[in-house]
Amino acid sequence: MPPLPSKRTTWHSLLNPLTRRNRSAPAAEAAPAIGPCPAVALYAVVPLQEVAHLTLDDLAAYAQDRGWIVPTGCAVADTGALTQDLDGRRGWNRVRALATGTLIQGVVVPSLTHIAYRAADSDREQAWLLKHRLFVVATNPIELDLRA
Repeated sequence: MPPLPSKRTTWHSLLNPLTRRNRSAPAAEAAPAIGPCPAVALYAVVPLQEVAHLTLDDLAAYAQDRGWIVPTGCAVADTGALTQDLDGRRGWNRVRALATGTLIQGVVVPSLTHIAYRAADSDREQAWLLKHRLFVVATNPIELDLRA
């Protein structure tokens, strides 16, 4: 005896896709809103300028894996020690300038100590980043001891 016809065979197929007309209103409202991918700046402090591309390439791969965009000119590195004064960091000052506009929504760093090594500097920079509504992601979150 053949199987009885089922109402389940009336489900929509690829040939008859769901449209606004035949889709239930609650399902249409429950669909997640997908916005644009965030744009981020990449920043690192490296010992030598010749190796900056290695660190920035790792940060770029991290951002790309998450679907983030790195606009042209937003991958910068400073050369020297992590303990250097923030005012003398041309790369970090460039990131700050980018952040005051609407070009980037976040910053990707190897560690938060790349932004500021000293506790007082770290507090000040984190407050500044929050004020400008930027997120910060550390790809290697192992923190060094912050010196006063």
